[in-house]
Amino acid sequence: MKIGFFDSGIGGLTVLGHALKILPFADYIYYADIEHLPYGEKTKSEVRQYVQKAMDYMAEIKVDAVVIACNTATSVAGMKLRKNYSFPIIGMEPAVKPAVAYCQETGKKTLVLATSLTLREEKFQQLVERLEATAMVDTLPLGGLVKFAEQFEFDTSAVEQYLQKEFAPLTLADYGAVVLGCTHFPLFSNILKQFFPEETVFFDGSVGTINHLADILTQKGIAPSVDDKIKFVITNGKLPPNDVDYKKILQAYVHSI
Repeated sequence: MKIGFFDSGIGGLTVLGHALKILPFADYIYYADIEHLPYGEKTKSEVRQYVQKAMDYMAEIKVDAVVIACNTATSVAGMKLRKNYSFPIIGMEPAVKPAVAYCQETGKKTLVLATSLTLREEKFQQLVERLEATAMVDTLPLGGLVKFAEQFEFDTSAVEQYLQKEFAPLTLADYGAVVLGCTHFPLFSNILKQFFPEETVFFDGSVGTINHLADILTQKGIAPSVDDKIKFVITNGKLPPNDVDYKKILQAYVHSI
């Protein structure tokens, strides 16, 4: 089986990491559109164009399925894309539902961290409204973390200072759950957890997304590959990452989960 992964940069590696554990026998194509990152600061029409180009590439190389490993791209373009391609397209959704269910047991609130575009989208607002959780869900855009990640900064003093500034208006002890609503954010799990009480639980939607992918592949009868291979396709941007950089981050993340 040939599975495409798409993100604006390295964030989708956190989703691919779970795929390597749940679906080890597959050929993976990881498409990183660093030429246009960060998506969270772009207009919806711009993001749709970028995603369309990536999906056209996936169709050209004849993938069996694609994971849009980016919450922003999913919220802006996911629904329309599925009508235009013959292969299944699986998107991301912030793991608000399990986080809210957990907080209903503890009596605390849920904090959703994501990009500003994801949080502004009607798709996210409707998700919170369906759960009747408006009063217990707070949001905080942390687009700066995407920029740090793409510079391969994860646990530096600059990241810590950025988070201190962004978290300053909040009483972090009020939150029983934190939703990592951007696929870049799990790369900062260690430093993020230092700001919250030890009992705070962190949620992200990667495992659910990959389980959904596995179900779809099974339903369609797509056979596993003999072994697993990963090909990286990196668009020409201002930053100089290469296959080696991506493989190092992927290996480190797989080891941590």
